[in-house]
Amino acid sequence: MDAREAAAQQGNARKAIAPDGVVTVSVADLEADPHGVFRHYRPITPLIAREGSGYLVIRSHDVHALMRDPRLRHAETDYVELRGISSGAIYDTFRDSMLTANGAVHRRRRAPFTRTFAARLITDLRPQVRAIADDLIEEWHAEGEVDLIGRYASLIPARAVSRLFGLPQADIPHFTTLVYEVSRILSFTFGPDALPGIEAATRELTGYIDDLLRARRGGPAGDFLVGYLADADLKGELSPAEILVQIVTLIIGATDTTRVALAVQVALLLQHREQWEAICRDRLLIPAAVSESLRFEPSVGAVSRVTLEDIPLGGAVLPAGQYVSLSTMSAMRDATAYDRPDDFNIFRTDLARTHLVFGGGAHRCLGEALAWVELEEGLAALAARIPQLRLVGEPPHVQGHFGIRRIDRMRIGWS
Repeated sequence: MDAREAAAQQGNARKAIAPDGVVTVSVADLEADPHGVFRHYRPITPLIAREGSGYLVIRSHDVHALMRDPRLRHAETDYVELRGISSGAIYDTFRDSMLTANGAVHRRRRAPFTRTFAARLITDLRPQVRAIADDLIEEWHAEGEVDLIGRYASLIPARAVSRLFGLPQADIPHFTTLVYEVSRILSFTFGPDALPGIEAATRELTGYIDDLLRARRGGPAGDFLVGYLADADLKGELSPAEILVQIVTLIIGATDTTRVALAVQVALLLQHREQWEAICRDRLLIPAAVSESLRFEPSVGAVSRVTLEDIPLGGAVLPAGQYVSLSTMSAMRDATAYDRPDDFNIFRTDLARTHLVFGGGAHRCLGEALAWVELEEGLAALAARIPQLRLVGEPPHVQGHFGIRRIDRMRIGWS
């Protein structure tokens, strides 16, 4: 019996049965071994209850279908209210963000980005992202060993965002520290004592972006942020608070998730040496390596919904009025959708053309194209410059089953 099976059995010993007959699993067990828990329950049931905080849908077919099902709505402020937050900067961010909105409100908040976040803008960023990656490697290549997360994986998206939004490079350490603190709200592991720090960071990040928008509004055309503000002001469909929160949302989404994904994909490849050597020989394999890494160990564990009515689901019932997590990380390890799903294999032929990690339906991730560019170019730069790369110490541990996941530490070395 391996460690994952043992953890799953330990979790089973502490399971409970909810009043509706659905098995309840503790947050502690889900955090300790999410893949083991999901692997155990997928053949048995389409959903499990998370202790004190709604339901998890865990089968691939159901997750895909419910992403677009009109019997569910996006979560709005339900998640933060579930965590006991009913006011303040955190609450306002969830209340005003396009990511949590529904229907016409969601379309109104997303529209300025759809008009200005053009594919060509992202395509033009590709050589800039590669230059960022190459410059970072040059900064520390002579050292022979480095903290990959702190000095590479976190800085590629941060510098790309700073260029996209015209942020001063000197501000990168400050705003990224705030982003990483704010994104802790998307986790079930923080306790009440952490909330004041997250709230303070949310206020400070919002204030920083507000000052930036005031300085950039009406400025000369030529970058994304000026164009976004001009378009939003011309249409007049968004309040100042909504304009501010959309930029805060985009910056959070464009930095923390990519930071985790970039570190994870390097760790996975270095643990499967023959696959690392394959991408070093053939750059055309890099998109498949990125895609498989996102499937095998995604940086986002689930997306949130709320049920509007009872939904029959594979012999069970998802009750009306409930907070629901559609588990993308469980769906992407489902044996009914993937051959040998617990094997990391960049040569697999059953990867979906539209990657589930970026969501689905009207709420599909707006920054998907930017994330692909950063992950591909960040990986390509390392493979081209340091093919002898290796992990130093134990492989990193990816934590979390929901929201933006965490990676604890990761050092790399080379001869």
